[in-house]
Parts: sequence; C-alpha cells; structure tokens
Amino acid sequence: MRSLRLLLFITALSVLLINTAHANVSVTGELKKWHKITLTVDGPQASETGNPNPFLDYRFSATFTNGGLSYTVPGYFAADGDAANTSATSGNKWRVHFSSDAEGTWNYTLSFKSGVDIAVSDAAGSAVAGVDGVTGSFTIGATDKTGKDLRGKGRLEYVGEHHLRFAGNGEWFLKAGPDSPENFLAYEDFDNTPDNDGRRKSWSPHAGDWNEGDPVWGNGNGTEIMGAINYLASRGLNSISFLTMSAPNGDDKNVFPWVSTNNFLTYDCSKLDQWDIVFSHAQKMGMHLH
Repeated sequence: MRSLRLLLFITALSVLLINTAHANVSVTGELKKWHKITLTVDGPQASETGNPNPFLDYRFSATFTNGGLSYTVPGYFAADGDAANTSATSGNKWRVHFSSDAEGTWNYTLSFKSGVDIAVSDAAGSAVAGVDGVTGSFTIGATDKTGKDLRGKGRLEYVGEHHLRFAGNGEWFLKAGPDSPENFLAYEDFDNTPDNDGRRKSWSPHAGDWNEGDPVWGNGNGTEIMGAINYLASRGLNSISFLTMSAPNGDDKNVFPWVSTNNFLTYDCSKLDQWDIVFSHAQKMGMHLH
C-alpha cells in the first residue's frame, strides 16, 4: 500500500511539473487597449547563425481571441530576451507582440513547429514540446493615454476617404513630417551599423533634446536619436520617414536588419530590439512611422 501511495504521489508530482513547464509564458506591457503586449516563452536554445536556423526552421505564432475577434500573430526568436542591452546573439527566448483593439479578456493559444524551411511553408512540422498548444489569457482595460500619444488614439485605418482615421478616437490623420534622411536608422549607437564612407549618423545636435526618463539601451546609448524624435514632435510634426533596408545595393548600404548584408536569412536580434525601442518611443511622441 505504501508503495502504491508513493507511486501515486510521484505521478501527481510529475503531472504538476509538466503543467508548470507548459505554463512558462511571461506577459509584459501595459494591459490596456492599443498598447503593445508581449508574450515571452522559453523555447529551443538557438543562435542567430546556428543550425537549425531560428528564423527559417521554426514557425512560432500566437492566436488571440476575444468574443468574435481572432488574430494570429507571428512570433520571433529573441535571443536572451534582453538583446538590446546585452547584444546577445543566442538564447532560448521567443516572443510575440500584440496590440489589442478591444477591452476585456483575451485568450491565446501558442503554435510552435519545427522543420526545415517551415517558416516559409505550410507544412505541418513537428510540435515543439512545452510550447506548442499552450493556452492562457489576460484582461485588457481602457487606454489612459492622452494628447499626442498614439496609444490613446488607436490604429490608423483606411475608411474610404482621402485621409486615414484613428480607430480609437475617430480623429483624422493629416500627415506632416520629414521625408529625409532616408537612412535615419544609420545611427552609430545601433549594433552592427557600418560607417560606410563616413555617412553613419551621430544625431549629436539633438543630444540636448533627450529628456530624463526617455528610453536608452546598453550603457546609455540612444539619447541623440531619441532627442531627434523629441525635436520633431516639439515642432508639431506627426510623421517620420525612413528606410529599413539600404543594403546591399542602396544608398550608403548601412541600414539593414541582418547580421550581414550577404545573408538574408540571419537577422540581428539586438539591432532589431534597439530599433523597436526607437519606434515605440516615436509612437509615444505621436509620430507615425512611415
């Protein structure tokens, strides 16, 4: 009888451990309508240039539902989960970002498959144990943002008229902002950004436009480009235009999302996280990303 009880205890403990492993999903961000919510999970250990290729040989997504609303959002390999600050090229963190257009309870189901080139195919693939099929939920409240912050306005939509309109507050969008320089992201504080022909940007004239509390990364990097965004917003502008790819054959050849310009299948996790910090701050400052 004692052996049977011990067996039952071990079985119950094993089930508990399995369920705990399946529940390792971190939900971060302000749980408010129109805000960016991030789901982070522990998945396969990988590296940017490793084999299997984390950008090609895995297909990760989350389906979010709320009543009749349903969205499937692709996820991505996020290295150590803090690559913007650590410049990590490997890790086991995988992420999905989601911006809710409705308040209330949102349920999510994760899908995580592996297989050769599965990211660009409809093949069934092999389920990644511990992540594929995991479910959960979170509750979204009303936005509390006002003024120019786009998180208080909602998604820009085409409504059949000449101008776009914000889905949240119904405000019309009249675009006004600089279309130059196209290589706005050729900034010296971004990882792996070459100084081709001395054309990399410092944005040093805008260092004084950075404000205490504005985001930075690494060892205080990013103040000048944040200052540039603050300056544009202070002049009443609401849009900024830029390229995300000028390599291998574009002007200056110094803006690109990859580890190198001769391999389009290996993305630079830290650089992309740093870009995202800038993009998020721009939207907070009311800047449409063109």
